[in-house]
Amino acid sequence: MGISNTIQQLSVFLENREGRLDEVLGVLADKQVNIVALSLADTSDYGMLRMIVSDPHKGRAALKEAGITAMLTDVVALRVPHATGSLRKAMHQIVEGEVNIEYMYAFANGSDAAAVLKSDDPARVIDILKGSGFDVYSADEAYRANQ
Repeated sequence: MGISNTIQQLSVFLENREGRLDEVLGVLADKQVNIVALSLADTSDYGMLRMIVSDPHKGRAALKEAGITAMLTDVVALRVPHATGSLRKAMHQIVEGEVNIEYMYAFANGSDAAAVLKSDDPARVIDILKGSGFDVYSADEAYRANQ
């Protein structure tokens, strides 16, 4: 499993060809793996699909069975109140703590939002956030968001 209070992100390299995203989404749907949040970035040759799903290990196994390479990565899901400047305040604390954020994406989650953060030191990010009065989603909360 991951570091305490981190969640597992399912990541898939996609060849930039017609139908590849549909194939990945179909495999997950067929195995009843719900996608809670996703981010898709592309170049001319490939894309990187990053997802928070209801069961990351089941999703990875289903994709592997279908011949699709996927990996699990520890990320932090910051609970962001729906208030102007909340995300900025949290990011400022991380900057002050001298931790680098490699990438981030967000999704609405009921009364709050979640910002998914990838860092080379997720445990430190969690310590900084919690020490600054912010909260992070547990895996159970993140994997069933908006339900």
